[in-house]
Amino acid sequence: MIGAGAARGQSGRYTAATLLLPPAIPPVSKALRLPGLTDTRRRWPSGLRLIALLTAALVALPILAVGSFVFAGGTGATWAHLVATVLTDYIVTTLWLCAGVGLGVTLLGVGAAWLVTRHEFAGRALFEWALVLPLAVPAYVMAYTYTDLLQYVGPVQTALREAFGWRRADYSFPEVRSTAGAVLMFSLVLYPYVYLMARTAFIERGGAMIEVARSLGLSPWQAFLRVSLPLARPAIAGGVALALMETLADFGTVSYFAVQTFTTGIYRAWFSLGDRVAAAQLAAVLLLFVVGVLALERGSRGGRRFADTSLRRGANGRVVLGGGRAALALAACALPLVGGFLLPAGLLLRMALREGDAQFGERFIRLAGNSVLLAGVTALLALSLALLIGYAARTERGATLRWAHRLAGLGYALPGSVIAVGVLIPVTRLDHALAAALQQVFGWQVGLVLTGSIAALVYACLVRYLTAAMQAVDAGLARITPAMDQAARSLGHTPAQTLRRVHLPLLRGPLLTAGLLVFIDVMKELPATLVMRPFNFDTLATQAYTLAADERLAEASTAALAIVAVGLLPMVYICRQIARGGAVRAS
Repeated sequence: MIGAGAARGQSGRYTAATLLLPPAIPPVSKALRLPGLTDTRRRWPSGLRLIALLTAALVALPILAVGSFVFAGGTGATWAHLVATVLTDYIVTTLWLCAGVGLGVTLLGVGAAWLVTRHEFAGRALFEWALVLPLAVPAYVMAYTYTDLLQYVGPVQTALREAFGWRRADYSFPEVRSTAGAVLMFSLVLYPYVYLMARTAFIERGGAMIEVARSLGLSPWQAFLRVSLPLARPAIAGGVALALMETLADFGTVSYFAVQTFTTGIYRAWFSLGDRVAAAQLAAVLLLFVVGVLALERGSRGGRRFADTSLRRGANGRVVLGGGRAALALAACALPLVGGFLLPAGLLLRMALREGDAQFGERFIRLAGNSVLLAGVTALLALSLALLIGYAARTERGATLRWAHRLAGLGYALPGSVIAVGVLIPVTRLDHALAAALQQVFGWQVGLVLTGSIAALVYACLVRYLTAAMQAVDAGLARITPAMDQAARSLGHTPAQTLRRVHLPLLRGPLLTAGLLVFIDVMKELPATLVMRPFNFDTLATQAYTLAADERLAEASTAALAIVAVGLLPMVYICRQIARGGAVRAS
């Protein structure tokens, strides 16, 4: 043993102190001569850690900014006015919306998933993938189309008056622009979240248990209530939570329907009343609702865990329906598909072809270019950051990085209006500080540089939708065995080279999925874009909202139809996966 002889006693034997000394073996990096292994462990991981921590801090900044104004003094007049007049309405309406949408998406999503996974009837294979198509239609676009269809001068009421000779006072028709109408719009658009998760749960869990339950004498309905539904309960709760967070984040639908919610209140306090403190305080209350939804979702699971150890799936043993039961199943699946996608898409196409947008042409191309620019830049940045954060979590260890990874994925739970307020507050302060410094040092009068810029808008969208990219990248990295990393490192590759030569080729599919999801989400984003867009910078979403708010629904149809057409891209991908028999999970 090298170096042991110096520690021997005169008798030539090893002493106790000698046996406790470690052998003098050279470092592995020197012995194997792996280039850059030791240096890489000192430099590259710390760089990844820095990027992850910085990204987490940027995502947390809007939350901290909103929180800092909760107990801010200010004038207090606006907040006192809101408390005395509309705050109670905001709370009550928001609770009714959440309750109605939660019930609606559960009935539509779970019912459709149960029918297509456990029953065989005409059209089942078509409905299995087509039921996700309503996700391509933004809720505010759905609101515009149904208003045009169901209003007093719309085709439905006009046909009723002509058919029965009615006058306005002779009949009563439900008002679509109401809280109940908003619940219907959200339910038709958002039920696919529950459908995707419930379908996956019904396929992956309980196939053999259903057969055992049937052999014990339970009817299909009893087996559903006592076996399948409890097993799928965590997945259903997750889908409902996603739908409720989208409901809380919506601005276009509730604003167009004149429904008093926190998002409309935030917009009114910021722009109409000019009070950013009151807007931030309303945003903080809205955050409490989001936290409450997440807490209910976790609490509904109750620590339960279910596992199906059999290899038999729900595709086997479907109940064959015939006659009237098959017709009822067909109608039950067709209702949400027609109401959530076929009817609004058909109405938009009809309006675009018959009347269309008078500004279609150069302005429409410019609006589409702005939307593509905003969505493309945000998607590229989200992909890059998600890849670096995910790779840092893979190569590094530690509680700090683990919490940074979780914090960076928090943005999707925040409504766009909350993020917009949380971004504008620190960005405006930074702008004022920069303007004062440049004025004092160089004598330049630059005004506000960052506030109202595309950079601030991209930052807000990045905070909102980074989670979608992170989930796709993390899922892709999880499929790559760590043995490939170890093999690449043993051959002398640095982590950067391993990422470029090993992981990136294997992550092409997940990266494409992540980029596509972020791109489509930003194309549809309305609240943050309305609040933070630069002067004279409109997108397809803001154009559709502005025209619809002016009751120019036919002109809004072109921009709305373009948003729906772009939103079909990820839906086509999901439909292909479902058609192949894959279990697609909602992200």
